[in-house]
Amino acid sequence: MAGASPQVSIPKLPKSRIAIISASWHMDICSQLVAGARKALIKAEVSEITESYVPGSFELPLAAQFAFEKGFDGVVVVGLVLRGETPHFDYVCQGVTQGVMDVQLKFSKPIGFGVLMCDTFEQAQVRSGGPGSKEDKGYDAAVAALLLL
Repeated sequence: MAGASPQVSIPKLPKSRIAIISASWHMDICSQLVAGARKALIKAEVSEITESYVPGSFELPLAAQFAFEKGFDGVVVVGLVLRGETPHFDYVCQGVTQGVMDVQLKFSKPIGFGVLMCDTFEQAQVRSGGPGSKEDKGYDAAVAALLLL
């Protein structure tokens, strides 16, 4: 485990509209990340929670932009990029990270970043919030977005 998440109070935001957007690759991990994000949003009493799926993590920034254009107050993006034998990993990770940052700055609205970038599938399992996980990065990403609303 890289470090323990800080203990924060989750605000009650019953008038908020939040979109959870997930990559479709590695659904065993992504479904756990979505569940974690949903758990945090329900705890915050968010009135509208929608889920949508894009082909891969690279498409997350554009989908987040579409959500903001539809009037959502915040977005939580989740996905998994696994290191392979080519530089593809580096380019995808950089593109997703920069794209998400650009979208949230453009709209001045928060995007909770729950995209795992791991060397191994086992590293992703430990962070996904599923059975036996030590961390729940979907939950953490949603809390991060909630704290900026």
